[in-house]
Amino acid sequence: MSRKQQRGEVTVERVLDAALDLYAREGEPGLTVSALTRVSGVSTGSIYHHFGNLHGVVSALALRWLGRLIGELATALTSHQDARYGIEAVVRAYLGFVRDQPAAARLLHSPFADQEGSARAGEIRDNQEARLTPIEQWLEGHRKAGELVDLPSPVIETLVLGPVIGFARRWLTLGDVDLEEGARVLPDRIWRSVSP
Repeated sequence: MSRKQQRGEVTVERVLDAALDLYAREGEPGLTVSALTRVSGVSTGSIYHHFGNLHGVVSALALRWLGRLIGELATALTSHQDARYGIEAVVRAYLGFVRDQPAAARLLHSPFADQEGSARAGEIRDNQEARLTPIEQWLEGHRKAGELVDLPSPVIETLVLGPVIGFARRWLTLGDVDLEEGARVLPDRIWRSVSP
């Protein structure tokens, strides 16, 4: 990698770090190009060069954190040979990510991320394929072995992640649920929905 490429990567990281910091402190309205230049120390021209526009910055930020979340879920799931323990671990890992990275989780559960996910689903899927493949293989292997309900993997994923995402959104927006209680209760309840 050339020095110019290294500097470019450092610039991208500085902008994305600043963007998450701004998003955490001021929400989407506070995330502007002028605020990014002030916080990151990166010029407006560099931001436009690397990201195209503010939408590109937010999109890259969401993809960065989606990749990290999927990586954590894949690790939690595939580190268990037992289907039940794997499913329960992925539920706890998701809630742990939300607890430990609330700003990133808020972005990933935002209307912006929903719109991006709908508009660019194929591209996002291709971008995350290396992280998603082990999850799909694990689910398929356990389904074929009779250790998970005999439903297509996307349906199993929905049964597992749907309640967790709903719970996370509620905590992030209303704050009227307890993440620790969710981590105690949800894994077993979700396991029951996908056990054979």
